[in-house]
Amino acid sequence: MEKQSDLLLDVQHLHTAYRLQGKFYDAADDVSFTLKRNEILAVVGESGCGKSTIASSIIGLYDHKNTKVTGDILYNELNLVGLNESLFNKIRGNNIGMIFQDPLASLNPLMRVGDQVAETLYYHTDMDESARKKRVIELFNQVGMPRPEEMYRMYPHELSGGLRQRVVIAMAIACKPEVIIADEPTTALDVTLQAQILDLLEDIQKESQSGIILITHDLGVVAETADEVAVMYAGQIVEKADVKTIFENPKHPYTRSLLHSMPQSDDQDEDLHVIQGTVPSLKNMPRTGDRFASRIPWIPESEHEENPVLHEVEPGHWVRCTCWKNFHFQDDQEARGE
Repeated sequence: MEKQSDLLLDVQHLHTAYRLQGKFYDAADDVSFTLKRNEILAVVGESGCGKSTIASSIIGLYDHKNTKVTGDILYNELNLVGLNESLFNKIRGNNIGMIFQDPLASLNPLMRVGDQVAETLYYHTDMDESARKKRVIELFNQVGMPRPEEMYRMYPHELSGGLRQRVVIAMAIACKPEVIIADEPTTALDVTLQAQILDLLEDIQKESQSGIILITHDLGVVAETADEVAVMYAGQIVEKADVKTIFENPKHPYTRSLLHSMPQSDDQDEDLHVIQGTVPSLKNMPRTGDRFASRIPWIPESEHEENPVLHEVEPGHWVRCTCWKNFHFQDDQEARGE
């Protein structure tokens, strides 16, 4: 039986709604999951499905006037939903670190990168200036920055995309947080650098026994890195399981469609599967019925639940709606001449 102390984050019934033209619309709709120590949880889905909304909700970085967050985000039994800003500032960057999607946008262009990492230590530790600089040099070594003392004095625009990403990672892990949120950490990098950054995240996680929430749309990244996977569509988690189950025994039509869309090295002459339609906009998102139904119109409406919920189809494997039981790909149906 897992020890209670292994549970780092417990998110239950999270709703995060944005105000659009005077009305609030849920971008994250009744989202629940847990993060354990020494675990990498991948949150995967297309752009616009609510992945980054979850990250901003956990770390408390959102426009409080135009965003409404309800539910529970428990960190060490402390509910981060509605937490006052002074308390949040003690946790953010110290206990929970964030690796942002675009390092050039998240770094201050007018500050040397070393000073920006040191600033995190200034706010959360009692280190003096000399100790902070020494710690930043250690971090730069840890994240694989060449010539760390020289890099300390550089500005963000003087660094390549891969080096800027390493600076952001150094900033996120400076205080050895228990929880690290990595929001699309490899999106703008080439394949070689992607592999290096993912290896680095795994090394950090193993060394610190932290829990990592890895937000990505890249199933290759998920297969290489994750322990557990939550597949999101239109603001909801549609499938949750360990990574082996997701790839070997996917159930939900969306999960199966995503996997079916991946290029296969042994089928070079075969056309790639394309999922019909697009993720609905926040205002036009259906709030009842199966939100994926319009993208699989060959499946009869009677196969979908009126208000789909997550069902545990086997231990630890959760699937939204029951339509998966009779799902098939349209090209399979055509091949059978139906």
